[in-house]
Amino acid sequence: MKRFRFTLLAICLVLLFLGWSDISLYLRNRAPENIAITALEQNGAPREWLHITGGTFDLLEAISTSGSIDLEALLVPLKSDPQAEDFRILVETRDPGLIKLFQTYHFKLNSEEAQKRYLAEHRAEFFPRQDVSGTLVTGLIATGNRDKLMTLAKDVGMQVTDDVIFIAEGKEPARIRGFLFFALALAGLVKFVTMGKKKSLP
Repeated sequence: MKRFRFTLLAICLVLLFLGWSDISLYLRNRAPENIAITALEQNGAPREWLHITGGTFDLLEAISTSGSIDLEALLVPLKSDPQAEDFRILVETRDPGLIKLFQTYHFKLNSEEAQKRYLAEHRAEFFPRQDVSGTLVTGLIATGNRDKLMTLAKDVGMQVTDDVIFIAEGKEPARIRGFLFFALALAGLVKFVTMGKKKSLP
């Protein structure tokens, strides 16, 4: 019983931490912060939920997060200057149009010449000027995912710096999850205290 009580306490403390992390993130980000890509590149992210304007995707340098033909998402550089070789921002996107272009170019064309023709025919679609809304891949829960994305990018030869800004397109701060974690933690702590009182009764 004693071991169960302290296991319960440990779970409650973890839920309290996760709940407060989600709640504080939500309170800081009631709406996305509008920011020009040039300001983001120069000064970093002012908040976690962003609406980035003025950027251009570089689908030619994109990589698959799965590494196979069954694509779920892409990591695509977002640049202020489409001609620039380096970049500060990587966007994890599940845009079906971009995924279809990527699949066709890399998996459905059987020669370099065919790829060149396809790229020439769809060049504007490979370098679309696009505003992006999403959240930074940061925080305790997302750190593991960010590390995996960083490792994946480096493994395929992408020239990515350690301070690159990862954005999960379309993702928003959780509105309910943090409060749910907090409520479960408080209920568990009440149970923990109640069990201790019962044990101390003669």
